Amino acid sequence: MDRFAELKAFCTVAATGGFSPAARRLGLVTSSVARLVDALEGRLGAVLLNRSTRSVTLTDAGRTYYEEALRILERLDAADEAAADGAAGVLRVAAPVTFSTLYVAPILPALRARHPRLILDLRLDDAPANLVDEAIDVAIRIGSLDPQSNLVARKLAAHDRVLCASPAYLAAHGAPDTPIALAAHDCLQFAFGAGRRTWRLQADDLDADAEDVEVRGVVHANNSEVLRQAALGGLGIAMLARWLVQRDLRAGTLVQVLPGYRVNPGPMDVGLYALYPASRRNSTKIRAFVDLLAEHLAAQDLGDHVSEPPA
Repeated sequence: MDRFAELKAFCTVAATGGFSPAARRLGLVTSSVARLVDALEGRLGAVLLNRSTRSVTLTDAGRTYYEEALRILERLDAADEAAADGAAGVLRVAAPVTFSTLYVAPILPALRARHPRLILDLRLDDAPANLVDEAIDVAIRIGSLDPQSNLVARKLAAHDRVLCASPAYLAAHGAPDTPIALAAHDCLQFAFGAGRRTWRLQADDLDADAEDVEVRGVVHANNSEVLRQAALGGLGIAMLARWLVQRDLRAGTLVQVLPGYRVNPGPMDVGLYALYPASRRNSTKIRAFVDLLAEHLAAQDLGDHVSEPPA
């Protein structure tokens, strides 16, 4: 038990970068965490952590030990899950705020009914979470991902974007019939850090080249829900994710513009992904949450989705 506690304390300090945050995560006092790590180093006869008043970092020996210790803890977690009857324990999920409001919150009753011993710890933030540093089990990511050997990226749905405007705006200003015609309209723009003021469109004919169109408008925002509200209020044409405006399009409160084009401000190969450690691919509780979310998204007709996890 002491050796397990030592491993847990050391790995948590290494992941969080400090004794105080590790203590908060473990529910211990800082001095207890320090004693556990000291005991581990004493037993091994090796210094695993460089300590300073500003930071705690791994030594070369500590880095090697951390990688092996983390595998041991992950295997123990996997063994616990395999022995349990169904998904149980705490599942930490990081996800964007608006997406979670629309698509994660509605599945919570079903998740509870299917897995009553599963405790869901939702961390909602539009900034990407660091799975290791924040001890996240599953992260929902939106965009295009670079392959990483230590992570599984399960595609849940397409991340199609659409151009849309309110019926009132289109009645007053007309609907553009070509991408270049967008230059004459008020375009509600997402405020990217680089100050990009172009929209990228590609005709549904996949052989067509993508076009970068310069747009202008009186509203810029770094929050998609604000742009959605501005579009509903008749302030212009917005480029928004289909998952965000699907209900508005069905209700007729927003109308799709240039429906013969795919639209995206960046690469066209983007999607909604569930990201989790490759070492946890067989985790019962991860599978329980991700399967249910994938099932829910598939029913929303948001575009291509992957109903089965990668092998």
